[in-house]
Amino acid sequence: MPDDPAHQTAPGAARTTDGPEHSRGLRLAGTAVHLYTASGSVLGLLIVLAAFDGAVETALWLILATLFIDGTDGMLARRFRVKETIPWFDGARMDDIVDYLTYVFAPIVLLWTTDRLPGGALGWVLAALPLLASCYQFCRVDAKTEDHYFLGFPSYWNVVAFYAIVLDVGTAGVGIALAVLTVLVFVPVKYVYPSRTKLLRGVNLGLAAVWLVAFAVLIVQYPDPHPVVVAVSLVYLAYYFGVSIWLTVAGTRRRSASAERVERAG
Repeated sequence: MPDDPAHQTAPGAARTTDGPEHSRGLRLAGTAVHLYTASGSVLGLLIVLAAFDGAVETALWLILATLFIDGTDGMLARRFRVKETIPWFDGARMDDIVDYLTYVFAPIVLLWTTDRLPGGALGWVLAALPLLASCYQFCRVDAKTEDHYFLGFPSYWNVVAFYAIVLDVGTAGVGIALAVLTVLVFVPVKYVYPSRTKLLRGVNLGLAAVWLVAFAVLIVQYPDPHPVVVAVSLVYLAYYFGVSIWLTVAGTRRRSASAERVERAG
């Protein structure tokens, strides 16, 4: 999923004028942030090339690099106020393009080249499902909610590809995962946005950092990952899905209770 609306141009915004708050240095910093985001597109190409070359570990390291960039570019964009300093450039759209390449397209190519998908027509269908579902999701205006959650499974196909390879999941398991997660793209569960969801933000960021470290360790250990490291990484995934479902259910109950109170008062 696109990481951050901090890049996005405000509707009707005019070009900036020179001033202390929009110094040349600040604009250059904003440009550097956009270039940092755009570099993910090059990494997406390198993932695809590594996949076709059979360089699986290289592809996984590149996926980790794209995760790091996507997890930090939004914070940098807010820090250097890119919406204010370069309002004519739609960084959010660029972020969507880069994320589709690195979170969706390149990982599916990697699954294909590592024979993680069934052969024949079924393999083609399973490869197409995430591509089509994510096209739909990336074009939804409410894909990221106003209170900073992802609506529907946030197209983490790079994570799916990572675990399929590192844990040596067979074609049946990968196929089931792709089918189930594709359906979840359309189910309105609000998934935690680690860098922006306010509730439990410190915990979410801390656990996400631990997970990224585990991700790197598992690549180093590939193809024989240590069970403890695998468990640590999977605990985070269980936490992520669990807390997202819990917050969605709790929010639904609060809205229902509020609506009942309004109805009674009326």
